[in-house]
Amino acid sequence: MTENADSSLVPLILGLATDLVQAVDAGVRDRGFDDIRPAHGFAFVRLAPDGAGVGEIAAHLGVTKQAASQLVDELVRKGYVERRPHPTDARARLVVLTERGWACTRAADEAAADAVRPWAELLGERRIRELREDLARLGPSGRIRPVW
Repeated sequence: MTENADSSLVPLILGLATDLVQAVDAGVRDRGFDDIRPAHGFAFVRLAPDGAGVGEIAAHLGVTKQAASQLVDELVRKGYVERRPHPTDARARLVVLTERGWACTRAADEAAADAVRPWAELLGERRIRELREDLARLGPSGRIRPVW
């Protein structure tokens, strides 16, 4: 592959990722969660299924503990998460999704499925399966987090 072909992949992949985040965000809003931003969704990824401490959320999002704490405060006010005693650290609090948070997560999953459905229609099921396998080899961590 030529150098030009390698570099042409970058804007295509980044553009597709941007389009996907925007489509999921729009789908979540269309499903009645219009007080959520994509950054909240990235935090939800870390909170599911068992919750996390503010420090873990900060590390996942790549922000300071103070910024993560402010984000958690906002999500508590909106009813998406709650703080509970940490099961193994008496000094810490565990942040967990509430039923509203889980409902929003399900809405995001539905919106994501809607966003990629046209890909299968365009490329076909076999090519989508191959693409999924290729992407799993290229990005085996599967980390879903923002890159600020």
